[in-house]
Amino acid sequence: MAADTEHRAAATPGGRASRYRSGSARSEIRFAVGQCALGAILVAASAQGVCAILLGDDPDVLMCELQDRFPRAPLIGGDVEFAQLVTKVAGFVETPRLGLELPLDLRGTAFQQRVWQALRQIPPGTSLSYRELAARIGAPTAVRAVAAACAANAIAVAIPCHRVVRSDGGLAGYRWGVERKRALLEREAKG
Repeated sequence: MAADTEHRAAATPGGRASRYRSGSARSEIRFAVGQCALGAILVAASAQGVCAILLGDDPDVLMCELQDRFPRAPLIGGDVEFAQLVTKVAGFVETPRLGLELPLDLRGTAFQQRVWQALRQIPPGTSLSYRELAARIGAPTAVRAVAAACAANAIAVAIPCHRVVRSDGGLAGYRWGVERKRALLEREAKG
């Protein structure tokens, strides 16, 4: 559940939204799997941009998640050029202050996209509470919906949902595990 290209609206009637609902039939997805400081990493991209960055312990599980996310899309294993993208993302995990500018193919609801865009505005080494993030997007009573949008994010680190914490500063759930969230925040705090 990502959203659509950063520079384009996703929920256009009959356009990308229907393509996503159909499992991205006819949309070729290139991918590569590698290793980073947090374990296995899978990076996938459509012609519009990166549509998934998945973290985990088992590359096979990440592949299954990619297949589940895009059940009708042809999945093409990455070539050497595409593998360089995985190296770039893994390097960002190691040294987040270097920044990570990627074209994104975000797929999700208009609300999720608003949350994800706001997440991208949180600087490395900084965190917000779910409540603060909800207020930032102009929906102060939508704290649970903001948390759900964070959980639906399938583009780890490029959409930094790890920078959102509980109101008391504690670490709440993270799609790829609280320990990975803690490690990402610690790396960013070191500068």
